[in-house]
Amino acid sequence: MEKRLARVSAEQRVWDLVTPEARHALESGLTPTDLQTLLMAVANTRAGRVTAARVLRRWSEDRFVRPSTADPRLLARVEGALWRLLPERFAGVELSPVAPLGTCSALGPVDQHRVVSTTRGSEVVSDSTNALAVEAAVRRGEQGTDGRIDLAACHRVLRAQQFGPGKAAHFRLFALVSSARNGGSGRTEAQLIIDHISFWQQVFAELMPTAPVRITVTVFGRPVLAERLHDTIHPTVAGGSVPVVDDPARSHGAGYYAGAAIGLRTESGGQTVDLGDGGLTTWTAQLLGDAKERCMVSCVATERLAAMVAT
Repeated sequence: MEKRLARVSAEQRVWDLVTPEARHALESGLTPTDLQTLLMAVANTRAGRVTAARVLRRWSEDRFVRPSTADPRLLARVEGALWRLLPERFAGVELSPVAPLGTCSALGPVDQHRVVSTTRGSEVVSDSTNALAVEAAVRRGEQGTDGRIDLAACHRVLRAQQFGPGKAAHFRLFALVSSARNGGSGRTEAQLIIDHISFWQQVFAELMPTAPVRITVTVFGRPVLAERLHDTIHPTVAGGSVPVVDDPARSHGAGYYAGAAIGLRTESGGQTVDLGDGGLTTWTAQLLGDAKERCMVSCVATERLAAMVAT
């Protein structure tokens, strides 16, 4: 709350420096093209004043531009294993570094201040599952209603919120997105969840065979999904070498995921380590204007996974 109040205060201080007419022009008066032209001109003028010394100082001070501390060779081996284990039905996608402005905030309850916006009507990808969902919607729109799309991407994302001391602003995610039309009685959702859990079970069984890894499942207020969890999902994934357990106490993500969420967890030094997350969303339904479209997303932070594999 204190951070939000400080941000609002800072914004008001800046708006007080411009006239009401200028504010109106910036917020809604200028067309997107004219606003882009103006912002690019401002950036060009400011860039013209930057010195080499300033670049070097920013390189050291700016958390957005500092390189990752991960070993790229280890990271490549881990990500290579993820691609090798990925089922053939998942098509690989090499995402652009940017997405349309508002991609995250339009699909979920995400504050735009957590995203790095550009002067060209775009934003740096802060969650590759959002971007993959847009691509999935495009491909679903080209299919018949009975089709299904499964996509995967490994991408470095950049987030603007503060994560705390020692936490990087950018990191790599290996993400899955699956989308299909509702078949009724929670059957489609159950199959999507099963397919994602099964993949992560294989990943952890190979990369972390002796680690105390578990996959949690939580249903948020959906009785039909709760039934499918116990009569379909658990019996199907029970044979995997990585346990799948209920987490009824989980509340995180209840307003972000639509009905169910999964967690990819392990233990290290007596502490729970969050390797990744996922769940059902309404994203492709929103993008396609079709309430019967179902979407499952999940991802793992590959740098964190690589660090656990190396220990």
